[in-house]
Amino acid sequence: MKAIVADRGQVTIPKKIRDRLGIVPQTVLEFHEENGKLIAVKATEEDPVVKVIGCLKIENSTDEIMKELRDGE
Repeated sequence: MKAIVADRGQVTIPKKIRDRLGIVPQTVLEFHEENGKLIAVKATEEDPVVKVIGCLKIENSTDEIMKELRDGE
């Protein structure tokens, strides 16, 4: 299958390939070059919970926080 690169660098992925690979609107593709070939790979979705683990800097332990919350009842 072939596609033509437009003036702005855009190219249409053939429908058969989009369907086979599950490429739908808003699918994020990562591009890289390998031995003179253009490689496009569907970007893996990152778990939103994994993105935020460890972002809070809390000095108290979980047990201390729970005790503080329970004492407030």
